[in-house]
Amino acid sequence: MNRRHFIATTSAALAATSLPSCKSSGGKKTLTVFTWADYLSENAKAGFEKAHGCTVVVDTFDSNEAMLAKLESGASGYDILVPSSYTVQVLQRKSMLTPLDHAKLPNLKNVDATYLAKAADSKMAFSVPYMTAPTCLSYLASKVADPVESWSMLDRPDLKGRITMLDDMREVLGAALKFLGHSLNSVVPAELAAARDVAIRWKKNIAKFENEQYKTGIASGEFQLVQGYAGDLIQAAEENGDMRIFIPKEGSAFSCDDLCIPKDAKQPELAHAFIDYVTGPEVAAENMQWIGYRAPNSGAYAMLTEDFRGSAVLFPPVELFNKCEPIADLGDNLPLWTAEWDKVKTA
Repeated sequence: MNRRHFIATTSAALAATSLPSCKSSGGKKTLTVFTWADYLSENAKAGFEKAHGCTVVVDTFDSNEAMLAKLESGASGYDILVPSSYTVQVLQRKSMLTPLDHAKLPNLKNVDATYLAKAADSKMAFSVPYMTAPTCLSYLASKVADPVESWSMLDRPDLKGRITMLDDMREVLGAALKFLGHSLNSVVPAELAAARDVAIRWKKNIAKFENEQYKTGIASGEFQLVQGYAGDLIQAAEENGDMRIFIPKEGSAFSCDDLCIPKDAKQPELAHAFIDYVTGPEVAAENMQWIGYRAPNSGAYAMLTEDFRGSAVLFPPVELFNKCEPIADLGDNLPLWTAEWDKVKTA
């Protein structure tokens, strides 16, 4: 994650947020957060602990599927979960989440209404948007002639073997669907079959599908065009100024990770306090610049550095943002996707 965009907010300032103390007669309470790696700034964590007299323990997962599998296997003791929005839908469908008490969350007024219009849980009944970023393409300007800000770049014969795509069914088939003018979440068999054929064509042109090495690979020049997540690419671009990052003109996934409270949370009151805390404008601004992703928090935008707020990737033009979609839970239609993805992987 990108930590080079710090703003001048100290732990002491964050700790000044007016919230009730969570000390108990038995000592400090503990808030256990199950989240992605490097997804909470040290200032935000320390500030919350100081303001509430408690301890924040962070456990991490590396995929939504791994998080869900762990919870379904009986893992407990978590007070806050930070899954992607489509996984929130799965958790809600499985009755694994606690409904949110908005009376305890006054900072919800800061959540960006434009984003909420696209959100799966637009009423924030079970989840609150935390960080969001689009899936992008990035290329090396000195190596790629006549670039076009389109998914069609993946068809470029001159880049054969120097391209990577994410090893992710929803991202690859979703990109192909957007390229063809369809919804990122289509469950129309004919549209999925057409997307499969596009993905197979792209596969013949790429070096590999993978989720980690694209960052260092493009920064080092090993790869010349990669599909990846905005925050990762922004961080890599700070090491290689030759990188250019864009959201394809056809639209892309604009994913969000959400804050929610599991049904068996030991500290639901403290969990509500934490959600409200990180949704406060000052904390949200500092936290997003430390992480390198965008918190959909209108109250925080004016507090961002000009460089961060001016990012056309994190803050795309309205007409382009309108073409982007969050990844949705496929429910009973998941087998339609997995069948086509299997054909791509074995082609």
